[in-house]
Amino acid sequence: MKPIYCLSIVLTLIAVNTVGCSSQSARSRDDPRHDLARRYGVESFEQVEILRFTFNAQVGTKTVRRTWIWKPQANAVTAAAANERPTVTFTHPLVGGQIDDGIRKLDAQFVNDIYWLLFPLHLVWDATAVVEDRGRAPRPMRAGKARLIVVSYPAEGGYTPGDVYELFIGGDGLIAEWIYRRGGAPTATRMSTWEDHRRLGPLLVSLDHQGPDGFRVWFSDVALMLRDGEDWLYPVN
Repeated sequence: MKPIYCLSIVLTLIAVNTVGCSSQSARSRDDPRHDLARRYGVESFEQVEILRFTFNAQVGTKTVRRTWIWKPQANAVTAAAANERPTVTFTHPLVGGQIDDGIRKLDAQFVNDIYWLLFPLHLVWDATAVVEDRGRAPRPMRAGKARLIVVSYPAEGGYTPGDVYELFIGGDGLIAEWIYRRGGAPTATRMSTWEDHRRLGPLLVSLDHQGPDGFRVWFSDVALMLRDGEDWLYPVN
């Protein structure tokens, strides 16, 4: 599939690689992807009935704000009304036939935003990605070293094929910082911290990402409902 970039404004926040989530797990429990994905709750994700959140991003004076409601068991995503566009519900992942360009654009934006929120789970969901443990390496933004895990996507398929992510794992076993290299570029396209880790039901999420030059991605209005649940669950420390 021809790559489709995820943001509708002229910003490079982060690109995404797959149109949807694969339920297929990687083959080996010794693969470094599993330990990290489990820490963030991948084995409990099937309990999730509804996930809602607002993705916020800032680069200089430009900002983005998008609100989503995702029902993963039903493969349904609702994009809240914005910029004179009404509320839209569509199937995710997109499948078959002629797909309206507006819906495709929304899907690309959703995939971008959900990668920021649930990237560790994609280490297991995206079985075609190559995940390597490179040992300890200097952190890109802060002093000291951290365990480096490199995630490389195939050169074909998805919205932005060939992307590479470098995850720097702190002493608590969680992502502390990361580097994104679009299409496998030799230099960083974007780097940021992973901060404000919170429990969200059975999941663990990072709600704040800060980078150089005033770049920031953060999440607000985050809530989750479990299967057979009646109440919304909110992030807690």
